[in-house]
Amino acid sequence: MKIVVIGGTGLIGSKLVTKLNEQGHKAVAASPSRGVNTITGEGVAAAMEGASVVVDVSNSPSFEYRPALEFFQTSTRNLQAAETAAGVGHHVALSVVGTERLGESGYFRAKIAQEALIKASSIPYTIVHATQFFEFIKSIADAATDGNSVRLAPVLFQPMASDDVAAAVGRIAVGAPVNGVIEVGGPEQFRLDGLIRRFLGSLNDPREVVADPEALYSGAVLAERTLVPEEDAMLGETRFDDWLRQSATGKEVAAQQR
Repeated sequence: MKIVVIGGTGLIGSKLVTKLNEQGHKAVAASPSRGVNTITGEGVAAAMEGASVVVDVSNSPSFEYRPALEFFQTSTRNLQAAETAAGVGHHVALSVVGTERLGESGYFRAKIAQEALIKASSIPYTIVHATQFFEFIKSIADAATDGNSVRLAPVLFQPMASDDVAAAVGRIAVGAPVNGVIEVGGPEQFRLDGLIRRFLGSLNDPREVVADPEALYSGAVLAERTLVPEEDAMLGETRFDDWLRQSATGKEVAAQQR
């Protein structure tokens, strides 16, 4: 089966391409660096030739509403036109658990618009809502930092390893379209502030994590369950402490993001 992975050279996309090829599929990594640009349309039609499935794990380079909206709408429309012409039978898109509950955030309003385009298309689809990745925990802390304090809402949080995200998206991609949303999350629930505190502690980071119910997350106020999936979600296997001990440890990831 030929599967085109849009954003196929990124964190999730590269892992997904590897996993699908190991399973015997023909996974194609499509990205601007590989001559496939979903904004300009360059190379998109050629990449779709003979494809059964298209998996979109690309992301906007900006988290501001207008540029993010333009990115997601332009990219999705260009993909849909090429998919229709090529007879693609399944469009899979990676999105975020809680997207529909984060409308105060400009970025998530843009994601909602992207999902609306996918749902309105005649192309069979599956939208994958994943919880936040362990690899981005430091970025969450940095975004919430004010001086020496990291202010975070003490709400439920269920992050997962990027390897588990890629594995889940791969299983969904080779399955039948559900014309709906499938949620995936980590195997453990934490409090957002508590997990960030543990992570920073593992780095000997001196910042103080402060529990603040009014703290914004990507511009939105969080409720208790905004960031966690429902009970029937597909769960990854990697636990947070195990991820910290793995070869790509939290310390190494943090160093790479500086």
